[in-house]
Amino acid sequence: MSITQPDLTRIKTFVLDVDGVLTDGLLYSFADGEQVRSFNIKDGFAIKHAINQGYRIAIISGKNESGVRNRLEQLGIEDIFLGIEDKVDTFEDYLYMQSVHPGTVAYMGDDMPDFEVMQRCGVRACPADAADDIKEIATFISTKDGGRGAVRELIEKTMKAQDTW
Repeated sequence: MSITQPDLTRIKTFVLDVDGVLTDGLLYSFADGEQVRSFNIKDGFAIKHAINQGYRIAIISGKNESGVRNRLEQLGIEDIFLGIEDKVDTFEDYLYMQSVHPGTVAYMGDDMPDFEVMQRCGVRACPADAADDIKEIATFISTKDGGRGAVRELIEKTMKAQDTW
């Protein structure tokens, strides 16, 4: 699928899903109930770099696990919304509370829980292995799969477009 790349020069905030975006979507479940995910170090570098350059990073995810929260906090992310059933309400509340215009937001999601909120953003991004319905509405499709550098690619391209990388 070939799409025209969106204008990344207006983006000031990145809102990200976790499973299938920051992770590869695989979930390792152990007998003691612990569930483990794998995060990409290059995505982490880009997130930290963006924060250091003054960009906002927010996470909105349906799952709520302490290991995920710990990783996100280690990266310096302060706006973390886990265990969210209605991503649209959380997204709109976040924009209001932070005085963020939706046209300055790049949202990266990979599956149907992200569909409605993606339509409210300036850039609708997804990993290469996102669900087809998400790819159909995306304005930025990474060449990388979720958990394999898709977030890094979005952030790096945005920051390079703004000469902040």
